[in-house]
Amino acid sequence: MKLRNVLLAALLVLVVAGTAVAAEPIRIGVFLPLTGRVAFGGQLELEGVQMAHKEVSEVLGRPVELFVVDNKTDKVESANAVKRLVEHDKVVAVIGSYGSSLAMAGGEVAEAAKIPMMGTSCTNPLVTLGKEYVFRACFIDPYQGAAAATYAYNTLGMKKAAILIDVANDYCVGLANFFKQSYKKLGGEVVSELMYNSGDQDFTAQLTEIISKGPDLLYIPADFAEGAIIMKQARELGADFQIMGGDAMDNPEIVSIGGDAVEGFIHTTFPYDPSMKDMSDIAKTFTENWSKLHPDKEPNVNAALGYDSYMLVINAIEKAGSAEPDAIRDALAATKDFPGVTGSKTINETHDAESPVGVVQIKGAKKLFIDIVEPVL
Repeated sequence: MKLRNVLLAALLVLVVAGTAVAAEPIRIGVFLPLTGRVAFGGQLELEGVQMAHKEVSEVLGRPVELFVVDNKTDKVESANAVKRLVEHDKVVAVIGSYGSSLAMAGGEVAEAAKIPMMGTSCTNPLVTLGKEYVFRACFIDPYQGAAAATYAYNTLGMKKAAILIDVANDYCVGLANFFKQSYKKLGGEVVSELMYNSGDQDFTAQLTEIISKGPDLLYIPADFAEGAIIMKQARELGADFQIMGGDAMDNPEIVSIGGDAVEGFIHTTFPYDPSMKDMSDIAKTFTENWSKLHPDKEPNVNAALGYDSYMLVINAIEKAGSAEPDAIRDALAATKDFPGVTGSKTINETHDAESPVGVVQIKGAKKLFIDIVEPVL
């Protein structure tokens, strides 16, 4: 009887231990700018990640635990955030970040630690260049810049452009160069190319010179806050040219900052918006579920990218049948035709998501999704 009791007790220990191992959480890190200059974008992406986690909080029979660190819109803090996630929180994958320069800084740490990282809306090609463990859920700026140039030249018929560039921002410099190269290749003329620095508030000198050159289009690959101020000052100076920007302008705050000056503004973005006419089933579901969670706030494409980034990592863990970092990396690299809110995702050989480019316009103080553009490369 004693032997039988001992065996039963031992069996119970094994069962409990096995259950504990099976239920060990899969730890996923998130680093985003939750404070600082671009906090609005980071907060939206976090809400998307959290919404996805709420929907899928378990994979391979194990709970998923999120660890969130604020990178404070700072490159050094981004590197430190990923280091903390890897060394202290022992995560097996990382999601982030809004802001290409922030993603690059964090990506260096993830790469060195051999922990897979899924970039959210970081479009600069340097984010993934030469990296084995760094991926992204969005298109890259050479593709976006070419799409903007194609739309401006072919669809809008604008043959002369000026460019105003934030030289302290890697994203802005890169996107401006890709737009310029594609625009000139199409036959367009760049009549003015002027600079400013992040945080500047007065653009009248640059805008006065640009107006004197008589462009059809002003291209501003700016962050939304500075872009809205640029538009406001341009209109105050009497500018009547079309103004166009990139995905960093995809923020409802541009209307409250820029007022009537942003009417008619066009920018490229990721292919999701609640105003889309032909929405995929997964995008419809996302929109409906978001409205239930946030009845007073419309969904935004950055939230959708946060959602997609989390789901891509979960899909990779499920496909790999493992939460080991190398297995997750291999599964991410093999991702084909993943149905995302922001379009079907295929991860290519450079670890970038092949995804279409959307075009939106501000009309009646509201953002309207107006087109999808295939760039002339």
